[in-house]
Amino acid sequence: MIEIEQLSASQAQPLIGALCDVLQGCVADGASVGFIDASDRAVIERFWQDKIFSLASGDNQLLVARLHGEIVATVMVGYSAMPNGRHRAEISKLLVHPRARRQGIARRLMQQAEQLAADKGKTLLVLDTRSGDVATALYLSLDWQIAGSIPYYAESTEGVLDATTVMFKTLRALA
Repeated sequence: MIEIEQLSASQAQPLIGALCDVLQGCVADGASVGFIDASDRAVIERFWQDKIFSLASGDNQLLVARLHGEIVATVMVGYSAMPNGRHRAEISKLLVHPRARRQGIARRLMQQAEQLAADKGKTLLVLDTRSGDVATALYLSLDWQIAGSIPYYAESTEGVLDATTVMFKTLRALA
């Protein structure tokens, strides 16, 4: 059974190993999520430590999915600190460990992330994803729209410079 929960900083800290395992598994599988070397656990741990700090400050919210009690997926909702961006949020680190894919976990996490943002009064969501990734089809099925793409945006785990697709979703009609 899949269970989704929001973690606070104090709840996430003791689970940093499991969070790292999910990220490491995704990078090892070739995911373009900001990391190149899946074996560099120190860099992955630093990333999660920084994100846990941002949970405590309220800059981000973290959702995790558990399968049989084990964390197998994550997604983050980041909030703009700038006055002109208080209406928007960014979705990032939608990660599903390769062994837990094809079970609807990513869809459920995205729906919950969108709800978190809506509950905070956000009206615009943004994200970026490697152009051509299977995740694009998921986002489009959830009514996200493509704003455009940027060539040579990020280095892949194979050393190739890939394009990224920038996407957005409005959560309610804007006045």
